[in-house]
Amino acid sequence: MTGWRSSDMPDQHGRTAVVTGANSGLGLITARELARRGARVVLACRSEERGREAEERIRAALPGAEVEYRALDLADLSSVREFAAGYPYERLDLLIDNAGVMALPRGRTADGFETQFGVNHLGHFALTGLLMPKVLNTPGARVVSVSSAMHALANVDMGDLNSEHRYRRWIAYARSKTANLLFVHELARRLTVAGSDVVVAAAHPGYAATNLQTAGPRMEGRRSAERFMRVGNRVFAQSALAGALPTLYAATARGVRPDSFTGPGPVGWRGSPAPSWRASWTRDDVAGERLWVASEQLTGVVYEGLPH
Repeated sequence: MTGWRSSDMPDQHGRTAVVTGANSGLGLITARELARRGARVVLACRSEERGREAEERIRAALPGAEVEYRALDLADLSSVREFAAGYPYERLDLLIDNAGVMALPRGRTADGFETQFGVNHLGHFALTGLLMPKVLNTPGARVVSVSSAMHALANVDMGDLNSEHRYRRWIAYARSKTANLLFVHELARRLTVAGSDVVVAAAHPGYAATNLQTAGPRMEGRRSAERFMRVGNRVFAQSALAGALPTLYAATARGVRPDSFTGPGPVGWRGSPAPSWRASWTRDDVAGERLWVASEQLTGVVYEGLPH
């Protein structure tokens, strides 16, 4: 894994990938590099304007690339269902659950969920479940969930999944990222029981310079906080390309194990892809199953073809 670069990716011709949040930042880089290696890439984005722009940018950089925008708003389960119902291909080799929001002011999704938990976890839980028949029917398929080292700040609170009792933006973010890892853990377990060769893994970018850090302060007009984040991006962060490498590794590298967690090494916030530390609570079988059951109840999505 030492010094792994995007150019080390195996050839992706004949493979189809869906990348959520592919209009900017890590998602755009992930989609572009998969297309560079020959994959057909579906850019699953909330904004049509930015999604179409990303499609044009990739095609301009890579003439002949197979990329297409399709509408997906993870904050609206009706949009998630429409995307899955309209997915036009028989195979789905790579599902990259990349899109996310971070440290936003308190808000609600279209279905009434706390925004960070709703977008970062429940939206992707529903999307993955609705697309799972395509994944299961594709030999060698993978699902990659983009979590964060910040998950270490907090475990999920099964008694308050939507932060009704108290809302603290960074704790809510950490809980949503822990939920990503518990989801990967439980889905990997269920796939193993089913005898499936689908690999589900997690990745995180470390500290990468994207617009994720500035979105929350900008929404609230906290200009000093936004400036602070911009300075941090310039001085301390690695590039968006470097931040996307752990995701690309988890999605394409040989030997990636189910329920693995890849991030920048060796320090965890910048560097080449390497196995990443994760909190012990993200490998809790009981918590994983409880979150799974709650997620099914909240979204109404049940994974067909997988045992309990």
